[in-house]
This record gives sequence, C-alpha cells and structure tokens, in this order.
Amino acid sequence: MQGNTDPAVIQVLEAPPLRSKTQVVVGTIKMADLMDRFEIPRRDTRRKSGYQRELSAARVNKLALQLRSQQADLPTALLLNMRNYDPARNLERRAEGLFLTIDDELFVVDGQHRIEALRKLMEESPERWGDYRLTFVCMLGANENEEMLQFYIVNSTAKSVRTDLAMDLLKQQADHDPEIMNRLIESGEDWKVKSESLVEVVNNQSNVWKHRVRFPGDPRGETTISNSGLAGTIRPLLATEFFGRATVENQAKILDAYWQGLKKVLPEAFEDPTMFVLQKQTGAATMHKVLVAVLELIRSQGRSVLEPESYAELLLEPLGESLDGDTREGEIVHGIDFWRAGIEGAAGSYSSSAGQRVLIAKIKALLPSPEIE
Repeated sequence: MQGNTDPAVIQVLEAPPLRSKTQVVVGTIKMADLMDRFEIPRRDTRRKSGYQRELSAARVNKLALQLRSQQADLPTALLLNMRNYDPARNLERRAEGLFLTIDDELFVVDGQHRIEALRKLMEESPERWGDYRLTFVCMLGANENEEMLQFYIVNSTAKSVRTDLAMDLLKQQADHDPEIMNRLIESGEDWKVKSESLVEVVNNQSNVWKHRVRFPGDPRGETTISNSGLAGTIRPLLATEFFGRATVENQAKILDAYWQGLKKVLPEAFEDPTMFVLQKQTGAATMHKVLVAVLELIRSQGRSVLEPESYAELLLEPLGESLDGDTREGEIVHGIDFWRAGIEGAAGSYSSSAGQRVLIAKIKALLPSPEIE
C-alpha cells in the first residue's frame, strides 16, 4: 500500500459465502480509509493478467463533476477483494460486532470509475471528500481467477462490457476451470472459447494476420479487426464436421493457407490492409463463410487444404475479375478495386448482415461445382 500505512478497521456484516466457499463481508468505508489502499487489476492480454478495462477518463471526469455539483449518488456497492487475507489477523468478532482490519491492498473487481472519480475529488479537496462513504462487498482471500470470474459475471449480466474483453476473459477462465467449459458446452457457447483460442494461435503464427488483430488494451495502430470480431467470423467454420473436429493447430494451418492463397489472388489488399475491407469485419466474415464451401470443393478435388495454391487456383477467377459491384458513386468495380475501403470500393456496401449474405451468395455462385466420382 502507498500513503496509508496504519490499518483501517471497519465494522462489517457477514454475507453468504460464494460457491467456492470464499468468505464475503459487506459494509461502508470512508474514502479517506480507502484512498491509497486499493489496486485496479487492469487487463494485460499479453501476460494474461488482470481483467479490468482501460479507464475512461471521460467517464471519470463526468462522474466527478456530477458528484462535485451534487447531481449524482453512488448507491450501488463496490465489489472488492482482499487477496492477502488472514482470518486471525483481518477479521475479529467483538461484543459490538464483526470488524475487518484492512492492512493490505483491496483489489477492485467492480467499480473502478467510481473510485477513480472520488480519488480525483479527494486530491482536490480531502477535507470535503474524506468522509464520503461507499458501500462495498468484499471477498476475503479470493485469488485473481475468482476475481476474474466474478467480474465476468457482473459485467456480462448486469451491464455492458466490451466483447473483445469478455471473450478474452472467458477463454482464460475456461483454461483454468474445466467446469466452466462444461457449462459452455451445455449452453452451446463453447465456440466462444474455441474461436478465441484459434484467434490467439493465428495472431501469433500467421504472417498474414500478425499485427492485424487488436486485443484488449492494444493500440489501434495498423490493426484491422478486434479479437472478438475475428473470433465471431470463425464460428460457422467450427460448426462444420471437418473443420470443427480438427485440432486448433490444424485449424490455424488451414486458415493460414487460405489467407495465403487469398494473398496470391489479391496481393495489393495485403500490402496495406487498412485501405481494404478484406481483413476487416465484413471481409473476414464473408471469406470465412465462403471457406466453408471452398473446403468441400478442395477436398472433392483431392487437393490439400494446407496448401495456399489450392485456394489461389480455385479463387483466382471468382475474386480476381468476375466479382463486381457498385461504389457509392455508382461506378462498377472489379477485382482488387471491389475490396477497397471507402467510396472507391464496393465491398463496404455489404457490411450489414443482409448485405453479407448477398455477397457470400455472389462469391459462391462464381465457384465451380464440386467434383463427384
């Protein structure tokens, strides 16, 4: 802890324990006692640590302004956790009640914007805001994985959380707890973990996709699609018998070969993918649904699904010149020009779900018929 070194002693009430048997207490705490005693575990996707979203300065400033002008209340409880919990040291039953001794960091599982807004006000006027009381629920001795699970539950059921972060956290939870994966299988949502796992492999191993996928906390840079966006486009492939039953490693090899094949057909689109739709949401969603049909065609021809040439030869005619469409200005464009972003291309006009279905149908109609022996 920084700043406050003397323990804070807070009267609390005992709440029902979690399913994991983790103890829980509830109470109220002065901002002066909380100041410098909390830690916000922000998500670091690369290190697979933390889980909180990046702080929104705009939200903090807005809430601080509303609190300062007495236009807002904070009636909902913070969710905290004392990781370094010792029952003998931190929880004491006295005649007058139950008392929690806070002598180490409290990790903020939910409520970072409320705390940061109050920290901002405390720095402006500690005399005014030091006695401001916050209601809290505190887990005692939960580890980071349990914090992450509770964060996911709160933010996926009670309020909005960015899909890219939710998918990233869900995958990590399933990696640590087989029971979570079993529940996802029962609910038909196991594809989320499988597709997120595949996206991570593709992002690390595919030269076509490296530095194009944006994970939580990553700068936009030259990325063209979020991890959740790319994971969602893979779902139709996972539903097929052939691709769905392959190992993650082989699935990644198939995707890499497919996109390497597309690069051979439309090389200009991969020189600066930000200028084209192909590796953005609309392009990836379209091409992965097309891949469902293309895989069957390649297999019917007895060719390898791991060779880029298999895809390049099959898609050269459909994507190279035959595919056309109208730009926003009414000009008909073909081939590489079809996939240009903005008003110069035509692919952007197919960004809706209905539009994507039309585009997929157009490309499939240009493919040859499967060979049947």
